[in-house]
Amino acid sequence: MGAMNRDKLIETKMRWATEGRLLVPQPAGRGRLPPGQTLVQDWPVLDLGAQPNLTRRDWRLTAGGLVSRSIDWGWDELHRLSESQSISDIHCVTQWSRYDNEWAGISGRNLVDYLQPLPTARFVRIRSFDSYATTVPLADFIADGAMLATHWQGEPLTRAHGGPVRLIIPQLYFWKSAKWLRHLWFTDRDAPGYWEARGYHERGDPWRQERYK
Repeated sequence: MGAMNRDKLIETKMRWATEGRLLVPQPAGRGRLPPGQTLVQDWPVLDLGAQPNLTRRDWRLTAGGLVSRSIDWGWDELHRLSESQSISDIHCVTQWSRYDNEWAGISGRNLVDYLQPLPTARFVRIRSFDSYATTVPLADFIADGAMLATHWQGEPLTRAHGGPVRLIIPQLYFWKSAKWLRHLWFTDRDAPGYWEARGYHERGDPWRQERYK
């Protein structure tokens, strides 16, 4: 994505937040497909115009803050933790959803069990190798299906989709599932990330239509 296309995308999404674009009447019950979403078969690629060219050899993850153990790990160190598999749906705030994605990687719960957050830790600030940032509640980071994904549909994650390691938090809109994962900071307070500072919701529950503030 060129700089002009990137700037146009950002401008459009900020305008959507101002206008409340894609919001629909809230249904009475909760179905599998969140309100306002449309199913797709492919996996659209969205980013901020830069796709870091990382290999497993030069990828690293740091984590710190309100934890008993901080880390600075490479690929091999991460995979000393037991691996997990899960199947979950993707719900992007730009209105598309994709069912039955098969993931493999390290569950958020497994990593957090190693880090041992302090009782005051309530949020995880997330940073990526492309300078993207977002924040999620710790409860969402360790929920079922949340993981540091390395594989999709049985194949290593591609560069375009955040490989070698990206975050997957299926119960939230997909802007919370940061690509090219680089750093985790455990803290007692929320903080706006890239899209949150541009009018998007702090949490992002698709079934509640928490698209915007």
